Amino acid sequence: MTCARVYLILIRRVFCKKNRLVAKILKEKPLTTASARSKLATGEYARRLDADSAIWYRKGKRGGVWFARWRNYGPGANYKQAPVGAANDTNDKPTAGLLTFDQAERMARQIVELARQEIAAVAAGPVLTVRSAVETYVVDRDARDSRRKGRKVRSDAGQRLGRYVIGQPARGKQDKIDPTPLADIALHALKESDLLAWRTNLPDDVKATSRQRLINDLKAALNSAYASNRDRLDPTLPAIIKHGLRAMDLADEAEPVARENQILTDGEVGRLLKATREIDAEHDWGGDLFRLVLVLAATGARFSQIARMRVTDCQIAERRLLVPVSRKGRGAKSGSITVPIGQDVLAELAPVVAGRPEDAPLFERWRFVQAKGGIKWQRDRRGPWQSAAEMVRPWQMIRDRAALPDVIPYALRHSSIVNGIKANLPIRLVAALHDTSTAMIERHYSKWITTGLEELARAAIVPLVATKGGNDASAA
Repeated sequence: MTCARVYLILIRRVFCKKNRLVAKILKEKPLTTASARSKLATGEYARRLDADSAIWYRKGKRGGVWFARWRNYGPGANYKQAPVGAANDTNDKPTAGLLTFDQAERMARQIVELARQEIAAVAAGPVLTVRSAVETYVVDRDARDSRRKGRKVRSDAGQRLGRYVIGQPARGKQDKIDPTPLADIALHALKESDLLAWRTNLPDDVKATSRQRLINDLKAALNSAYASNRDRLDPTLPAIIKHGLRAMDLADEAEPVARENQILTDGEVGRLLKATREIDAEHDWGGDLFRLVLVLAATGARFSQIARMRVTDCQIAERRLLVPVSRKGRGAKSGSITVPIGQDVLAELAPVVAGRPEDAPLFERWRFVQAKGGIKWQRDRRGPWQSAAEMVRPWQMIRDRAALPDVIPYALRHSSIVNGIKANLPIRLVAALHDTSTAMIERHYSKWITTGLEELARAAIVPLVATKGGNDASAA
């Protein structure tokens, strides 16, 4: 042995002794079976889990218990321990309230792993929680919706997640809403059972489609947090999110179901448009309200699509409108859907197209301000329609005037889709014209698909019963 090697060994021994790093050898005992444990005297015995942790068995006069012990690399004591549960010292079969060695070992490993994740999470910075993930996501969604509408707004996702996940302070007439238990769970400790419990505890009066939108919002928030902090979170977290927030048993698209009373006849649509023109004139809308409702009926598009149309999207010579695609789903979307329209609709749009810049909003409305020193409202400026909520009051007057008190604006879309089906248009074309999927059409409008294609199906009937003359019908 060289002098250098002897010197190195001496230095290492001195260093270890000075810093108390000489590890005590763990003496393991046979613990894996109830029979082996019955031969042990009263006391504590261990089996190693890994280099820095072990499962311990404490035998007493009335029975044994399991606990886990591990080296603590965070602040505090050198070692930590946590109870696992009572031992099954009768046999090695699963028993309610008692743990075999295999069961206790699995639970001990989970306890140790969670403790190590806690230490790692604290060391990496502020602990990531469901609350922090949701708050970050809401900020992004609010900013995105504000950019789209050109003014500061609170997103629908922010309202839903505030109400049903992280809570919100009192606002105006709205009472304070307390956060759910899910909000303060750390992401590194999140379990599928936590998400399932949150879903189960949602109020019963939340509609199925609203419930699914809420679940989708929370899923997006958690997945976004994982994508931004992969180095700090367990790789199994996406699977926990996926299974804990799996889709409900309803349509993948949050599309309102077409009810019988929301499928309008041509006459009922005509009554709505007639009432719209009258309300428009009586309340000095200048045709803005009528044109909007007219195009909703002519295209079957969503309000959010119509509101984004530009002057250049009205192509009078080609007798068509270019309707922007919906922003539903993931990722950025662009492009338009070509929708043919009648000459009567084009004639109503022609006055607002002529002489205006191509990039100007096609549909605008007056903004009103209260006159100084009085209570009278007066026109201030024109601007694009910003929200479907702007239609609530005038639509109430329209449907009352048309004697259709239960009809919602979305009925115009339902009716447009059903009209396409009844006209025997290919389902794929109906879906494309309305910016949706054939699966959604088939799922929500199957009744009208069967009715609309009845004549085509009738033409394919083959005679099966022989004629009275005895000739085979099929041969004839």
